[in-house]
Amino acid sequence: MTAVPLATPTVPRRRRTEAELKAVVDDFNATLAADPEREPTADEVAAWAAFHFDGTLAVACSMADAVLPHVVSRFAPGVDVLFLDTGYHFSDTIVTRDIVAEDLPITLVDVRPELTVAEQDEKYGARLYERDPALCCQMRKVEPLARTLPLYEAWVTGVRREEGPTRADTPLVTWDAKNGLVKINPLAAWTFDELLAYAGEHQVEVNSLLSDGYPSIGCEPCTRRVEPGEDPRAGRWAGFAKTECGLHT
Repeated sequence: MTAVPLATPTVPRRRRTEAELKAVVDDFNATLAADPEREPTADEVAAWAAFHFDGTLAVACSMADAVLPHVVSRFAPGVDVLFLDTGYHFSDTIVTRDIVAEDLPITLVDVRPELTVAEQDEKYGARLYERDPALCCQMRKVEPLARTLPLYEAWVTGVRREEGPTRADTPLVTWDAKNGLVKINPLAAWTFDELLAYAGEHQVEVNSLLSDGYPSIGCEPCTRRVEPGEDPRAGRWAGFAKTECGLHT
């Protein structure tokens, strides 16, 4: 499949109210997550999401791998997969995106900033990411996603608890007050090794950078290789007191 413009995602039915959507979250906690001794599997969470958000579900994918789109599309074929096309990605990431769009039963949606890189350079000066990475992330990631998510009732992310202290308490399903919809993290309990094992078992595409010292892949100017024993996200915004782009905080 090929990438489609941002304007094309459609939600076929009335978007439910905040109270109605919060009730769906309560339903998850009362059913799938009711047993404190057993956490629902990724497949169970994906199947639940596909059932409750038929036609109103989006998957956010950084294209470090295609595991999350693969898991979700098994239960929601044709699901919209949102790729934040910042203009600063590694070429390996773009190649992964194109392969995923071709191989999986998904609808790829390139989510782009209002300004091109050239326009941003003209307005704010070149290499803004070196001077104010928070502002760069805000304009090229956070704001474009915030403009897109209101088209949906729920979004699925690949956030995992082991990725770092800021993600250690990630729930499987929660109400995302910042964006006003349900947030679903079916892979929250997975380790990096489990992610790779799933990719190998199901022959799912993996970004070549993952085997080249990049366990967490962002924009090329703001991502470096991680040394043995370092936090998986230590290579993101190295030299800055910044660990998140703002999408999940």
